[in-house]
Amino acid sequence: MQADGVLVEFDDRLLAHLQIVIVQKLRRGESFLMSWRDAPESGNGNSALWLHPYQNLFFRFSRPREGEINPEWIEQLLIAANSPRGLVIMQEGSMADLSAGGENPANG
Repeated sequence: MQADGVLVEFDDRLLAHLQIVIVQKLRRGESFLMSWRDAPESGNGNSALWLHPYQNLFFRFSRPREGEINPEWIEQLLIAANSPRGLVIMQEGSMADLSAGGENPANG
């Protein structure tokens, strides 16, 4: 995914789900923060990106889309995106307890 010159790489399956959530938010004219834990080879820190409707985004997948979209994962990502902390990227199946402030971010 590229946003205003910043290139961020995610696994294709995660990116497919993020694309749905991000486009839904931006279609509604909503700005939000997206954050994730960096991969160990990138320093193992955290990164964040402010997304807004007037920003150019480019989603690039390394291979043709395969597999089905998981509606439960989409719902969890949307709940996170609508929270005060913003969209904290989580692995499929982690279903972080967002109301308690927990997070289980994916490596980016």
